[in-house]
Amino acid sequence: MSHPLADPLRRAIATRVVGLFNDPARGETPVERRPDGLFGPGSAAWAVHGDVTSMMVGGITGLLLQMLLPEVLAGVWDHSGFRADMHGRLKRTARFLALTTFGSRDQAVDAIARVNAIHARLSGTLPDGTPYRVADPAGLAWVHATETVSFLGAYRRLVRPDMGVAEQDRYVAEMAQVGEALGADPVPRTHRAAWALIDATRGRLRADARTRDVAARVLSDERDAAVSRPVARLIRRAAIDGLPPWARTLHGLPSPAAGRVAARAGAQGLSRLVGWALAG
Repeated sequence: MSHPLADPLRRAIATRVVGLFNDPARGETPVERRPDGLFGPGSAAWAVHGDVTSMMVGGITGLLLQMLLPEVLAGVWDHSGFRADMHGRLKRTARFLALTTFGSRDQAVDAIARVNAIHARLSGTLPDGTPYRVADPAGLAWVHATETVSFLGAYRRLVRPDMGVAEQDRYVAEMAQVGEALGADPVPRTHRAAWALIDATRGRLRADARTRDVAARVLSDERDAAVSRPVARLIRRAAIDGLPPWARTLHGLPSPAAGRVAARAGAQGLSRLVGWALAG
């Protein structure tokens, strides 16, 4: 027999999580898992993207990496409502991931087409005068690679530390479908290739006042409800833990070595709790 408080707690957590990824004001409801989508049951993408906590952790890690490339940062700075509505932007990104991972093929194709249409009309100039296009294949490849390794890394740290190389490569290969459809080039198909692309780009990475501004917003808890602030802080600490040391150095972030064990243990516990709530 379950504890009398179990069901209300389960419902409360599930309601909170659903609210993080769907906007009722826009008529959004949770994306139904469809076997006729890009991946389907048994795919590595369903496994990795099905863990809400590691996706939130990996999403923040990925954002912190992505903004180190000047043209990607400029696209966010010049054309995104990120600074004014960070939570809204993150919610829309999560919605895109849900549609492309779990939705039908038509839903995934439509979501990708909408993003491509937006990217196609956005361009600008970097502070040094260099022109950029949001739809530039190399910039999109950076975004895709950093996002992929960040989601995968968080899943491995918090859920599947025993995940083998073959399964990791299967996830990267599956996600290549989305990267290619979004116009990224080159698109890595193995975990090693994804990190090779990231390492090859390191010489172009920079951190300036705008980088610090966006990173501070990502890592701030000012907009978090008081009841969820400790959870949000835990997720952010786990996200910083997922950054390579060189990226933490560029951002001026301290090494999480002292609190790494506690951060990982806490995030692992949160992952199990959220999984329990959503399974009910």
